[in-house]
Amino acid sequence: MKYRVSHTTTYTYARPVDLASHMLHLTPRSIPGQRVIWSDLEADPPASRTNAGSDHFGNHVAWMSMDDRHASFAVTVKAEVDVAFPPPPQICDTLPWEDVAKAASAGGPAAWQAAEFVFDSPMIPSEPAAGAYAAPSFPPGRPILAALLELNGRIRKEFAFKAGVTNVQTPVSRVLAQRAGVCQDFTHLMIAALRAHGLPARYVSGYLRTKPPPGTTPRRGADQSHAWVGAWLGPDHGWVDLDPTNDLVVHDEHVVLAWGRDYGDISPVRGVILGGGRHSVSVGVDLEAL
Repeated sequence: MKYRVSHTTTYTYARPVDLASHMLHLTPRSIPGQRVIWSDLEADPPASRTNAGSDHFGNHVAWMSMDDRHASFAVTVKAEVDVAFPPPPQICDTLPWEDVAKAASAGGPAAWQAAEFVFDSPMIPSEPAAGAYAAPSFPPGRPILAALLELNGRIRKEFAFKAGVTNVQTPVSRVLAQRAGVCQDFTHLMIAALRAHGLPARYVSGYLRTKPPPGTTPRRGADQSHAWVGAWLGPDHGWVDLDPTNDLVVHDEHVVLAWGRDYGDISPVRGVILGGGRHSVSVGVDLEAL
């Protein structure tokens, strides 16, 4: 499936900003199953200096410095992306989840890219309650993919999608208590639950098709930046992406932007400013099927 991405973030300041430096995770990745045909990143006002590179996880990063006074800042990414992620393996072909946890713990050449995603991260510290919530989906000897799919579906069924009841700092414990949140919260919850069982899990950011195919259930979180979980199936099958907000296996309705340990690693726009005072932010996202 080919998509056109349009994503604009606008900051409006109470007072002019004298200097600013921004780090942007806004350019989609070219990875197996996803081909970036073209992409363009623009800022208003234009940046005084721009540098591009990659971070520790291989994500595209742009650094923009603004030397002129400005009362607002808008950054827009536009791209065309061709997406066709392969289906996951057969459930019966995947390892028992305990064996996947052992492989991750052992590390070495077979697991070095997954092992770092077992550990706590700044926004997802150890949360025993998340492990307890997931435990019914992880009985002894169950194939890892069967457990993942059940947990993915439980979160979609048992948690309400409600904007405004959480923010980027909301801990997993509160999400569990109120049984409500948005895609970032459900992603952090599922990652915490998997890590509690010794399983590698990473935070994936990107976009979800704005208008789903005819006859399908409306998608939650489709009109904004989206987030989901990358889960490791072991050295033979690698990673599978799961969207607990919509109980989906990522196939052809998602575009991957970046991944990291949690939201903090790949915040779309992050930086420091001199001046500005209070500010407001608005975000507009559209993922149009071509």
